[in-house]
Amino acid sequence: MRKKSQFIRSKSRFLSPLTSDIQLYTALMDRTPIVVFIGAELVGSGVIEDITELSVAVKGERYMRGVCTFKYAG
Repeated sequence: MRKKSQFIRSKSRFLSPLTSDIQLYTALMDRTPIVVFIGAELVGSGVIEDITELSVAVKGERYMRGVCTFKYAG
């Protein structure tokens, strides 16, 4: 007999935006790969190294939170 939990499928986060502080900090703590966009242009990717009120650091580069969109890469 199968357990009920075997039928639950996790929703893919691939390219889902990180829109809240908790999502950004969870990605930082879990070392989840992300991608960074300005408009439709991909400008960076990697693991979050630091987060401030104004920016997110990825691979030594700082991206402004008000300008960029951060999405799950994996």
